[in-house]
Amino acid sequence: MIDFSENSDDFTDRGATLAEIWGDYYLNYIPEMIRLVIPVAVFSACLFLTGQLSERLEITALKAAGVSLYRLLFPYLAFAIVAAGTISVLDAYVIPTSNKTRIAFEEEYIKQKNERIDRNDIYRELSENTILQINYFDDDQNTAYTVRLSKFDSLRLTKTVTATNMSWREDTEKWRFISVRERTYTDTGYVEQSMAGMDTTLSILPQDLSRTTSDVYQLTYPEAQQYIASIERSGAGGVNIPKVHYYGRLAYPLSIIVVIIIGFSVASVRRRGGKGLYIASGLVTSFLYLAFMKIAEPFGAHGTITPEIAATLPHAFFFVIGIGLLINARK
Repeated sequence: MIDFSENSDDFTDRGATLAEIWGDYYLNYIPEMIRLVIPVAVFSACLFLTGQLSERLEITALKAAGVSLYRLLFPYLAFAIVAAGTISVLDAYVIPTSNKTRIAFEEEYIKQKNERIDRNDIYRELSENTILQINYFDDDQNTAYTVRLSKFDSLRLTKTVTATNMSWREDTEKWRFISVRERTYTDTGYVEQSMAGMDTTLSILPQDLSRTTSDVYQLTYPEAQQYIASIERSGAGGVNIPKVHYYGRLAYPLSIIVVIIIGFSVASVRRRGGKGLYIASGLVTSFLYLAFMKIAEPFGAHGTITPEIAATLPHAFFFVIGIGLLINARK
């Protein structure tokens, strides 16, 4: 309801129908919201349940009967592993499909900021000896402007093809070059040829020239791997951004296991303050956890640390804290 109240003006101004708003946007937002909320929900439930057991002295009675605190943790961990596996499967194959529809709706009716990674002076390595340079790509029209295609052999430049623009043709799945000038270089000079237009096949598609920061969230795990590999093969910059997002998706389900350990360790010891103290500590911990994840992402995207470390460092840090709290908890 908060999201609807904030965006209702955009919906009205840009002509979104109720069927599109609730069917394309909010219905497809549910899987993503489940993914985001489950770690916090599990953490809060763990604090609440364990806190009740502790307040009623049930944990004390179990420990007096010879049941160790580690043994009491096993059912929690079993649930956490099942929940993490479920989220991982959803994030790998279900959520990307719903995200495609949701993000397409946002781009048409809501989104104001530009999330494109490539803006100007786009370079792509089409093959070992061929480089494509584009001044600007219009993703709405699937048209690139001020295009230069350079071909090399092992020692020198052999051919250049320049065009004022090139457009993607859906019917032929080829690129149409407009106002073409082709130069073939020899030992004594070059031979120039001009053409009004020509169609050619290139090893890139329009989506390869209009990358955004949300691309990885619309791909399944295998598709995301292929997407990152294609970026690396083409020599495009900004490859660390999708890597951070991809590894972040892989590591995200681990947060459920981490918060279970922290929540159980904190709530298993009876303290003054009751449930309010547990809920407050849970909110603070959740905020710090999320803040750490968001702070680490830019460092990985800019190459200060590797994307793998940026994605896993917050989980490893809080896992160590959880293990420390568990070891120091009264047995």
